[in-house]
Order: sequence, then structure tokens, then C-alpha cells
Amino acid sequence: MQKPTISKKPIRSLEDAIDQCQTQGMRVSRQRRYILELLWQAKEHLSAREIYDRLNQQGKAIGHTSVYQNLEALSSSGIIECIEHCDGRLYGNISDSHSHVNCLDTNQIIDVHITLPEEIIRLVEEQTGVKITDYSINFYGYRNS
Repeated sequence: MQKPTISKKPIRSLEDAIDQCQTQGMRVSRQRRYILELLWQAKEHLSAREIYDRLNQQGKAIGHTSVYQNLEALSSSGIIECIEHCDGRLYGNISDSHSHVNCLDTNQIIDVHITLPEEIIRLVEEQTGVKITDYSINFYGYRNS
């Protein structure tokens, strides 16, 4: 998972995302607001193309280039999440540390907040000699029938 280098409080709402844009000196343009609103409404990981298509279906005229530029600015600032997926980049509204469940039969990626027991963290540190400061786990599986 790509981690932003910007230290900030967790973004838990659309309002938090807009506040973080303003705190970082980013202009909250109409297009940027559209993208943030869509990601918070969708609550799923979307490609740039899906974001473009959904916004235009909603009558919110926005160009391809504007979508890509705004997604890059928002993800590089740590305001939204960018996941490198086998199908390309996917964007989500949760930017703080979290893990993912990858559903293999639906291709859905589900955000989960998991806290590992301290014993596991210590074991990993002992085996690697690396002080763990953050982690992200990817789970893979199928929906229960």
C-alpha cells in the first residue's frame, strides 16, 4: 500500500477530506469536490475511468484529464487511497492505515481495520530486525455460499 509522507489526522468523512485539502493549501475546485463526494458516496474502490463515467452519468461534466490530475493530486497528498491493482489503479476514500479483503469471485476490495496482537508485531521485528511502525494486510478469499 502506498503511504503518504504527510503527517495528518485520519480522514473519516467527506468534511474531513475537504478540511485536509484546505489545510494543505489545495484549492477545493468543483471537480475535486465532485470526485471526493463520489468516493465517499460509493464507499468502494473505483478506477479513474469508473469515476469519470459515474460523474458524467450524474450530469457533472468533467474531462478525463481533470479526473486523472485531481486523483493524482488527492492521492499524492494522502487525502484518498490509491491501490495498484492487477487491473490498474483503484481509488478509495479511506487514506489512513488499513487492510484489504480481496474477494476473488467478485473482484471487490473491502476495507478493514485490523489491529494485530503485539506478540505478532514483536515476532516480525525479531525475525527481520526491523522496527514495525505501520502495516497493511491483504486477505484473499471467496464469498461464503
